[in-house]
Amino acid sequence: MSTLKDRLTADMRAALKARDELTTSTLRMALAAVGNAEVAGREKRELSDDEVLAVLTKEAKKRREAATAFADAGRAEQAGKETAEGEVLERYLPRQLSDDELAELVSGALAAGGFTGKAQMGPAMKAAQAAVAGRAEGGRVAAEVRRQLGL
Repeated sequence: MSTLKDRLTADMRAALKARDELTTSTLRMALAAVGNAEVAGREKRELSDDEVLAVLTKEAKKRREAATAFADAGRAEQAGKETAEGEVLERYLPRQLSDDELAELVSGALAAGGFTGKAQMGPAMKAAQAAVAGRAEGGRVAAEVRRQLGL
C-alpha cells in the first residue's frame, strides 16, 4: 500500500475515534475514490503516491466546483459543506504555486523546450505540467502557457 493511502486511512480512523464527522466522511469519500481508481482498468493494482495525489487533486477540484455551483444557486449551507470538505483534502495536497512561481516555472520549461508558437501548445503544455508537478491546477498552467506563447 502506498504511504499516502496509509496516512489517509490512519487519519480517517483517528477522526472516527474523535467523532469528527466532517473529516471522517471526507476521508472515506477520498479513500473510496482511490479504491475506484485502483480497480479501474483491466485488473486491480496498487496506486503510487503520485497517482493517489492525482485522485485527491481531482476530488478537491470537484469540491471547489460544487461549492461555487451551490453558492451561485443560493444554497449557502451546502456550499459551506463542500468548502469544508475541500479544506480537509487540501491538507494532503502539496502547497499550490503562487502566480509568480508558476510564471517562472512555465517560462523555464518553454525556454528549455524552445517552444514559441501556437502549433507547439500541446508539447509546451506537457513540458509545463512536468515542471509544475501537480502544484498548480491545469487551467492555471494552460492560461500561463497561452500568455507566454502570446496566444
